Amino acid sequence: MIEAALLSQVADAVAALPSLADENGVTQTLRGQFPGLKVVVCSDEHIPPRVKPVAENTVCHLYYMDTGEHCVKFTGEAEAASGIVVGLIGDDA
Repeated sequence: MIEAALLSQVADAVAALPSLADENGVTQTLRGQFPGLKVVVCSDEHIPPRVKPVAENTVCHLYYMDTGEHCVKFTGEAEAASGIVVGLIGDDA
């Protein structure tokens, strides 16, 4: 389960980064700040339009991901979420 407070902390951490141009760098930074959190970072343009963000700010949309079965999938349920997908918005993504 992913708590709402954690979503807010991750969104704030992404917004505080000096650059979002390097997705791998953003991923490593978030993994360092939130040990044990499963996190994937990509351009928000790569997220299917049918998937709705569970949190957002001016630089990113956050989505729940469920890694509990064989394949990773998006979920809208906080209780089923075991990680976060960060969709970066804008020209730097």
